[in-house]
Amino acid sequence: MKFSLNHKSHVPLHIQAEELLRNLIQKEEYQDGKLLPNEVDLSKQLAISRTTLRQAINKLVYEGLLTRKKGVGTRVAEGTVSSRSMNWLSFSQEMEARGIAIRNYELNLSWIFPDEKLANFFEISTDKKILKLERLRGKQEWPFVFFVSYFHPRIGLTGEEDFRRPLYEIFEKDHSVIATLSKEEISATAADPFIASKLDVDKNSPILLRKRYVFDQGDRPIEYNIGYYRADSFVYTVESRR
Repeated sequence: MKFSLNHKSHVPLHIQAEELLRNLIQKEEYQDGKLLPNEVDLSKQLAISRTTLRQAINKLVYEGLLTRKKGVGTRVAEGTVSSRSMNWLSFSQEMEARGIAIRNYELNLSWIFPDEKLANFFEISTDKKILKLERLRGKQEWPFVFFVSYFHPRIGLTGEEDFRRPLYEIFEKDHSVIATLSKEEISATAADPFIASKLDVDKNSPILLRKRYVFDQGDRPIEYNIGYYRADSFVYTVESRR
């Protein structure tokens, strides 16, 4: 099997190598513990240094996706899930995985000028408009989450996309932007009058506030997302294994 990287791309080579390895370990032939290609051979084929390649490998070792053994080689870690989407998902994918049918109650799009906080996150000026997406979603019986998403102009969203589709599917299939990294902040807060009206709860009722910062494979910011969840309808579960 031949592998290659785009040496003319603005995306750093170690990031490209990491993406290549992530795709490689999803292949069925590597799920039974087969060794990955030899580092020396792979670095030559990719026309990068072994140091650059190891930077990518070490990232996946740190994440628990690969294991390395001196004198043996690198292989997929035992028990690793083959799909990267299992690590973190869009809301639609999360609910689908749980077998929950989701209804879209509201969907609103607008072009806005970012405030200082958003501009700093996206590393753009406050006079450059960005797309804002507001969605009220929930079960068939009632809504339980109100999302507000802001997107970097770099993605190329026009506002004409069908946002009933999974968001990161739109990024990847329509605009060739791959959401690779997600950072989240979760806290409890009280519903203000606007959010209370959206979620059909009393003002100052406890709700879950979830902020998600999404980056592409070049670690560049692409989405700033805020989710307001009804506390009586949503549980955020974290699984840890030692």
